[in-house]
Amino acid sequence: MNILVVGLNHKTADVEVREKIAFTAEEIPAGLSTLRGMANVHEAVILSTCNRVEIYLSGDNTENISACVKDYFSGARNIERQKLEAALYLRSDYEGVRHIFRVASSLDSMVLGEPQILGQLKDSFDLALKNSSSGIILNKLMKKAISVAKRVRTETKVAENAVSIGYAAVELAKKIFGELSDKVFMLLGAGEMAELAAKHLTGSGVREVIVANRTYERGCALANEFSGRAIEFSMFKAELTKADIVICSTGAPSYVLNKHDMEKIMKDRKKRSVFIIDISVPRNIDPAVNDIDNVYLYDIDDLQGVVDSNLHERQREALRAEEIVKEEVEVFFKWMQSLDAVPTIVALRKTAEEIRNDELAKLFNKLDGLGEKEKKSIELMASAIVNKLIHPPTVALKSDDEDRDILIAAVRRLYGINGNMK
Repeated sequence: MNILVVGLNHKTADVEVREKIAFTAEEIPAGLSTLRGMANVHEAVILSTCNRVEIYLSGDNTENISACVKDYFSGARNIERQKLEAALYLRSDYEGVRHIFRVASSLDSMVLGEPQILGQLKDSFDLALKNSSSGIILNKLMKKAISVAKRVRTETKVAENAVSIGYAAVELAKKIFGELSDKVFMLLGAGEMAELAAKHLTGSGVREVIVANRTYERGCALANEFSGRAIEFSMFKAELTKADIVICSTGAPSYVLNKHDMEKIMKDRKKRSVFIIDISVPRNIDPAVNDIDNVYLYDIDDLQGVVDSNLHERQREALRAEEIVKEEVEVFFKWMQSLDAVPTIVALRKTAEEIRNDELAKLFNKLDGLGEKEKKSIELMASAIVNKLIHPPTVALKSDDEDRDILIAAVRRLYGINGNMK
């Protein structure tokens, strides 16, 4: 039995190709059914996200299977074969298992350590289980991949420290204020990046959201999105006396807030701390504002510096994570190899039970008048003898012994087990 990964991702295919290959949740059951119907395929799982589409398979002939999958994609998704093959990658057996463990652990993601991929992998596994397309091999593989990802998150810091502007803003706010649930957040302007950062902040549970935008209607729409209130842009300085966290991205060509304004505001705030993030380019907040006590002003370069530093830390932790993945791949393959002994163990037990039953039948024929109670006692004794006799070879066959193949051959010869038992 082999394991095969056929897929493409953000590194190998542009978004146009990924869109054509991607599966919606509604399409996955039919896709699994098609894959299971292919020659030599025993099990299938489909993982489809915005950045990757991967098919995990177990089967007997990886070359034949990969050719069938390519035909399937090329035909069903109306994509040129040459373009498809340039984007697809194939990983089999050791490399296939390693790849899945790395994907689950977010070591192969666009954003190293991002948490979403593990949930997406779990959903894919659930769909495969519901559609009965996975079995003993892929069930074990998926469960192991999930446990490897959890081990990586527990034993390394690969998923810690913000690596996006939005998360960096939230982390900095928490460092300044600690708890954010009693804080008032103001969104000044409605730039795309500011809106994204605002989503992270509002998601962290701030008490109130105020939106000030030059176009009042746009401000109202954003305020509704964040369950906040909109104000006229001309009122933002007065409202700054209430806000604790401010994200500014007005698109103005010059400063909308200078040091003199902020000094007056801080006097009205009674010097209560305020965290201001100016992600406008050109900047909309006078950098001199940062000289005022209890004003914490960060611009886009400051935040990017935090993100870069955190990303470097994650990359360092990823080296430790790769070692964990390597260890777990070895463990998984020991389990895979132990499956080779299963048919021999089953045949050994079957042979032993046939001998026991034959000998019991002969004995009972010779002993006329034997009661049911006596027969039961003799059957139990025979079963105990059989179990004790086959226990040592069974344990040896299940062990991690490097000579397992020799043991399998020896047991087959000693007990007269012949033929293809798989």
